[in-house]
Amino acid sequence: MSYADFQTIIYAWIALALLLFPIQFWRITAPYGRHINQEWGFLMDNRLGWVVMELVSPITFAWFFITGENEKNLPLWIFFSLWLLHYMNRSIIYPLRTKTTGKKIPVLIVLSAIFFNSVNGWSNGFYLGTVAEPYPANWITSPYFLFGIIIFFTGAIINIKSDNYLLGLRKPGEKKYAIPRGGFFNYISCPNHFGEILEWTGFAILTWNIAAAAFAIWTAANLIPRAHSHHQWYLKNFPDYPQDRKAVIPFIL
Repeated sequence: MSYADFQTIIYAWIALALLLFPIQFWRITAPYGRHINQEWGFLMDNRLGWVVMELVSPITFAWFFITGENEKNLPLWIFFSLWLLHYMNRSIIYPLRTKTTGKKIPVLIVLSAIFFNSVNGWSNGFYLGTVAEPYPANWITSPYFLFGIIIFFTGAIINIKSDNYLLGLRKPGEKKYAIPRGGFFNYISCPNHFGEILEWTGFAILTWNIAAAAFAIWTAANLIPRAHSHHQWYLKNFPDYPQDRKAVIPFIL
């Protein structure tokens, strides 16, 4: 596949994200977690569904990266490690820590996520493994890399700390929700989503390529509407919910 063909596919993928963003923001809330309903067909165990759909991304990414023809130097192996580091937490550690015994997720959501993660894993793994022009060894001292990796790890810390806080809100056996307070939760309802958006924005900067940029755009296009839905749910279900909080971007949205 030529770079021009690859670029065309990625531009179409970005266009789809931009097209679906307003639909997800104003019309459709993905029916899992607190928004679960029976209208989306067959259900499966939530934890199993999460592991299956998230594992697709690192497996696909690793396959196309490792089997690609490009010579793998230090910058490329760092990119590879950052991707796998995130998904080790997202696909294995996080779901095994969640208190979701008895909860379900629609099979259609799992299949949709498998498709989404397959495309993003393929596009980024294939770009770095085959399509990309060689990154120079001194790329790791470039402004793109240094600024991007700061953003990436800042987002990762916010994401993981926020997830840990939310997991700790429930005692063993509890299923009810509570108002999260403290830290970034004083400013936004979903700092875990904010952190993940920062992570992949940082990855797009430090790798500075179109495939990573597309994934960052898709991450925002998925998680901003999700955070908005969570925020509206909090406001509806907790009369004392702080009215000055935003959904996902402090002081803005």
